[in-house]
Amino acid sequence: MKNFKKVSLKNLPREEMHESLGLTGAEISVNTLPAGGCVPFVHAHKKNEEIYFILSGEGKVVVDDEVVTLKKGDFVKIAPQASRQFFASDHQEITYMCIQVKENSLEEFTANDAILK
Repeated sequence: MKNFKKVSLKNLPREEMHESLGLTGAEISVNTLPAGGCVPFVHAHKKNEEIYFILSGEGKVVVDDEVVTLKKGDFVKIAPQASRQFFASDHQEITYMCIQVKENSLEEFTANDAILK
């Protein structure tokens, strides 16, 4: 069995990676909203925080009634209980990656979690 798995995006409006990569500790999705489009619902989570990275375009996210403008290169972390909804700008699509992980689950990272060989 290999210790890695590589997949390529299919350029769909939404691609969830948990099944294709066999993820066990996170969910990753890549999402594209057309110009003037939006996620068609407001949502929150029970346990998982979400980290969004804007890959291209521009738009906004409304978090607990606060409007946050977004552009390529921006990161946004949203707590589980916060209500959120994403919108593309009226004149440009937006593509973003969403990484969803259980809040407060990170115990070690970077060099602290490394095993030098």
